[in-house]
Amino acid sequence: MKILCIGDIMLDVVAILESPINYASDTRARISTHGGGAAANVATWLAHTGVPTFLIARVGDDAAGKTVQAELDRYGVLHSHTVVPGRNTGVVIVLVDQSGERTMFPDWGANSGLGLEDLPDLEDITSIYLSGYPMINPASRPGVRQIIDLAHEKNVKIVFDPASVGVLAEVGVENVRSWLSSMDVLILNEEEAHFLTGLANPVHAAEDLLQFSEIVVIKRGAGGVLGLQRGGSIIQLPALPTSVVDTTGAGDSFAAGFIRVWNEGGDFESALTAGTELAAHCVSLIGARPLVAAL
Repeated sequence: MKILCIGDIMLDVVAILESPINYASDTRARISTHGGGAAANVATWLAHTGVPTFLIARVGDDAAGKTVQAELDRYGVLHSHTVVPGRNTGVVIVLVDQSGERTMFPDWGANSGLGLEDLPDLEDITSIYLSGYPMINPASRPGVRQIIDLAHEKNVKIVFDPASVGVLAEVGVENVRSWLSSMDVLILNEEEAHFLTGLANPVHAAEDLLQFSEIVVIKRGAGGVLGLQRGGSIIQLPALPTSVVDTTGAGDSFAAGFIRVWNEGGDFESALTAGTELAAHCVSLIGARPLVAAL
């Protein structure tokens, strides 16, 4: 049985800045390339922890597409092999400041247009991780809605990460909230929770979001994580001590750790703990993936 991950696959170009940006001049940086994209990152962390995983995403007919697909193979992630002629593979420019915080500049590229034709047989799928990016992308949204409807018919649970506020704002709060009742689990960060609820207190935000989904998990960065499920009490866990090098992929690795335990029927607190453990490992690395198959 497998976890299905739906969303983007990207090539991340990561620049670790050695000083504040000297605008209109030069700023020294350590630059490297890595596989990226929220759904692809979750898939690789799941596979890295021994969970059979299938990713649907699209690449362009370029060298970057061949590279990121080959990397998935090295991780052991099963995936669709959709190559979109005449399109570039999605690319993200990632600037990482001296505190380890990252700022991203994404180009979706060939990721647009996901739909039912990209799906594997859902009979082997126990749950779905759905990144918010294909829901935000108007070219992918109709096809992903069809996938959600089919998942409901098959009684496949959906874990939804709505993506960053920077792109959620493109579709608006009310539109995003209208998607949430289709999701069984919400995993989002504190800024996203505030955006979707208007509530600054993350406990109150979780309580509000629980009207849509059975489980709400709010990632709080250095403040740890809180989780709430219907009929249960708030669980709050601290972030684990670690050496923060690059926060790229922290949320994706958390989602993978949580999903691994939750999908196996583990208790809620154990799933939250597994997420914090994997996130602590991720932020100690450059890039959003485990080291096994770095480019």
